[in-house]
Amino acid sequence: MNTNSLTASLLEQLQQGQGLQQVSQQLGLDQSQTSQAISAALPLFMGALGNNASEPQGAQSLLNALQKDHLGGGGDGGGFDLGGILGAVLGGGAGGPATNGQGILAHVFGGQTPQAAQALGNKTGLDSGRAGQLLAILAPIVMSFLAQRFAQQGNASNLSQALGQEAPQAASAGGISGVLNMFDQDGDGQFGLSDVMGILSKR
Repeated sequence: MNTNSLTASLLEQLQQGQGLQQVSQQLGLDQSQTSQAISAALPLFMGALGNNASEPQGAQSLLNALQKDHLGGGGDGGGFDLGGILGAVLGGGAGGPATNGQGILAHVFGGQTPQAAQALGNKTGLDSGRAGQLLAILAPIVMSFLAQRFAQQGNASNLSQALGQEAPQAASAGGISGVLNMFDQDGDGQFGLSDVMGILSKR
């Protein structure tokens, strides 16, 4: 595992302490199932963000969203607070855009969020409802994590470069080697439904 990987770092935090237990309870799964599902979902989400940020305009748009909605979203403003953001997400409170997992997914995957959830479910053995629920839980966490890493720097190029490096590293960090060789599976220059299906059908 590359310890410099954003995905690896966040995955490690999620699988320690109370976070994994809380997500498991929310999904109604045992912790082993949840851990495996997170290991597949995080690289997919990071990869989609990396694709969106591969062009300067997309990277700047993502940075703007991080600065506007997710900086300090962990609760204390002093760094990434997994417990705080997870509590806000699972608590169902009105946290606005910072905790609106479905809203974040809509921006990242466009109108193909249900298909992404179904593809993740096919990969992990979860039903599409639980897979979608997991993605919605993880989305605000990932955004808060990235905001604490990059939003204060205000450098969209650094954000784009870091996310662009996640493809090869995320597969290793998530224990799904070979899944994320290429995000643009069909060669059309866009991350779409066929790409999601291609990513998650690989072994």
